Amino acid sequence: MKKPKPYYTVKDLMAITGVTKRTLHYYDEIHLLKPESYSDKGYRMYHPDDVKKLRMILLLKELDLSLKEIATIIQMPKQEKKTVLAGHYQALQIKKQQLDKTLTHLEDFIAGTDLSFLDVFQEGDILPLKEQYQIEAKYVYGDTEKFQEMENRMKQFSEKEQAVVLESFDQNMQNVFRQFANLANEPPASAKVQQVVHKWKSSLEPFIVCDKEILQCIAYTYRDDEAFQAYINQFGKNTLNEFVYQAIMQYCEDENQPNP
Repeated sequence: MKKPKPYYTVKDLMAITGVTKRTLHYYDEIHLLKPESYSDKGYRMYHPDDVKKLRMILLLKELDLSLKEIATIIQMPKQEKKTVLAGHYQALQIKKQQLDKTLTHLEDFIAGTDLSFLDVFQEGDILPLKEQYQIEAKYVYGDTEKFQEMENRMKQFSEKEQAVVLESFDQNMQNVFRQFANLANEPPASAKVQQVVHKWKSSLEPFIVCDKEILQCIAYTYRDDEAFQAYINQFGKNTLNEFVYQAIMQYCEDENQPNP
């Protein structure tokens, strides 16, 4: 039976693990992986335990740890090392879940879903898209009396209640735009379409006074604003926003507005 080698050269470690000579020399320089000894000719000689140590270093690198962190961990007792790595495992699990969500959003985007309709940026420093749009709306309409009126109404709710109200509002809007899409072949002035406009208006009324002026203002926004165009057209053809615009404008001009 062949006896195991009492030592390994740099060339041996390169063949066993796939690391480069430059990496091994650098690990030696920073005292991360020192050779057991040197040959008479000055070649680095590694003990079999050094191979195990190198494998641990390579594993920790896969966790995106810095060499300084790795140097600390490999010096720990076995149980302490397990405890530290268990914490990194939990962090990786969270990162994996976030990555899975990102991949799902990316798949939806590639399939045709507009960015404005994706529920992204829920973690970290970047604000979720819904919050971004709310802030953007404030920049655009914040000086108007109607927007200030809406903000004052929302202040009557707690943060938790606001989240519930806005989520319900978002769902109502989605349902309304789907109904518009289903009726896109109807004339905008038809009774069926006008009833959907009335539902749309009813969803807005808890937040603003829906007089003719504000409804027309929103209609123009649906027609001209690229973000709203993309959001609305998500539910139907690329001209759905124009159809909704025409339907709202017809509603505003009709003195005999339909009841639901």
